Amino acid sequence: MTDSPSADPAAPGSDLQEQIGALILGSYDDAGTLTEEDHLALVRRAGAAERASQQLQHRAVAAARSAGISWAALGRELGMTRQAVQQRFGSRTQGPASGPQERWLGPVTAFDELAELDAAGRLGWRTIGVDLLRHRMLRTDTQWEHRRVLWTRPAHHFETEGWQVGSRSFPWLYLVRDLHIPPEPTPF
Repeated sequence: MTDSPSADPAAPGSDLQEQIGALILGSYDDAGTLTEEDHLALVRRAGAAERASQQLQHRAVAAARSAGISWAALGRELGMTRQAVQQRFGSRTQGPASGPQERWLGPVTAFDELAELDAAGRLGWRTIGVDLLRHRMLRTDTQWEHRRVLWTRPAHHFETEGWQVGSRSFPWLYLVRDLHIPPEPTPF
């Protein structure tokens, strides 16, 4: 599903905006004859519409992130910086793990996270996201090597060595590299 820029449903005067406005207005035909209670009801309905729209946007961003869409691409789509989108939507899109193929690793600190990531990598887990004191992990059918580096060089510099960016968390880049060997058996 792609929309051309000229068919942006969120643009002022668009059909979507008119439809939402009609839903909020409901049966009010003439705004000039509204009572104070009517005005307050419209404000209440507009607030409910805004909350519903925000929830839809958060769900859309979460779905896009689960599909592998980058924060930078989402930022371009929303007219925001990558950092702003990640700050606004990151904590909500990184809620409880969505199933047996994803989980959180943590709590971890800068002192023990690499050892924890190493152990998880041997079991077939790779980092796909970083939150405060924890890593979002994805289960795969191969072992993974993890590396944490300062974000001083472009990420593509590491690609020549087979690394890919698992996650970014300023000032760190968390790199992952597929070892192409089956995971070790789970110890429990």
